[in-house]
Amino acid sequence: MSATIYDIAKEAGVSIATVSRVFNNNKNVSDKTRQKILSIAEVKGYHPRAFAQGLARRNTNIIMAIVPVISNYFFMEVLAGIQDKLSEYNYDLNIYNIKNNVDLLQQAEYVLRKGMGDGYLFISIHLGEIFWESLKRYDVPIILMDEYDSGFDSVSVDSIEGAYTATTYLIKHQNQRIAMLSALPQAKPTRDRVHGYKRAIEDAGYLVDEDLIVRGEDTNRDGFTEKAGHQAMMKLIQMNNPPDACFSASDIQAVGALKAMKDSNRYIPMISFDDIQISEYLGLSTMRQPMYEIGILAVEKLIKRINNPKAMISHTVFSPELIIRDSSELNVRHQIIE
Repeated sequence: MSATIYDIAKEAGVSIATVSRVFNNNKNVSDKTRQKILSIAEVKGYHPRAFAQGLARRNTNIIMAIVPVISNYFFMEVLAGIQDKLSEYNYDLNIYNIKNNVDLLQQAEYVLRKGMGDGYLFISIHLGEIFWESLKRYDVPIILMDEYDSGFDSVSVDSIEGAYTATTYLIKHQNQRIAMLSALPQAKPTRDRVHGYKRAIEDAGYLVDEDLIVRGEDTNRDGFTEKAGHQAMMKLIQMNNPPDACFSASDIQAVGALKAMKDSNRYIPMISFDDIQISEYLGLSTMRQPMYEIGILAVEKLIKRINNPKAMISHTVFSPELIIRDSSELNVRHQIIE
């Protein structure tokens, strides 16, 4: 459970009334006592908005989903699973949209300090280990999705395995020079997928060519955008020695990459990652991750954590499934371009 006004008063050695006066900006408190109370509150992750909840120990019956963007097929499918599962419990879902151009930790702490929910689902929020550690002081139920830290329950997909499987398939189908459409390296899925891609290249007996690992200039959503995919594919197409095939870190990037191929009248066999709904209609070969099921399981973990804060931390990692469609096949290059 998060800190209460009682905890602040006890550690500061003052009355609850004194703590209340500090947070209500009452001047009848010495500067020394005021600073002491505010410092303790900062360390404990306590915010004055939680007064009524702290005094009465009432729940909000709200689950907060913290996401970098909601106008994205991946997040919409994950959120569908979250919403459907929450309907079985007495909780409402609120969504807090993190801004890419503002400090991520600062925004995350703002939500936690406000006491906006009984539990929090962090979806594709990629913080460093030190920053995740700093969030533990808020002592609230948190589930990480599409991310991992040993200090929190998590649900994710094995991106290393998925990238390895996709790249290996392309190699086995008479492709030797395999490129990768990457994204920004601060995102764990990006790092894992690059790792899986490289391992597949090496296991096949080839040297990894770093020049074939490209990404676009668009940095929105950690580089997982249609625009970034288009930009990256244009770089590959314009090479003096273009690759035989390509692995894309996400379906969203692959959508842009297909547009780049059509614009250039050049075709490169490609397998991507996610299997969002539009992938089937675009004929994208892809590594399917169970986005809807990830949302459901994350809610189940969060409810268990709320009901049993001292339970052992658990991590669930799904294995992705290779789905073969037109985009990876050499014999359909002309029909895709046309």
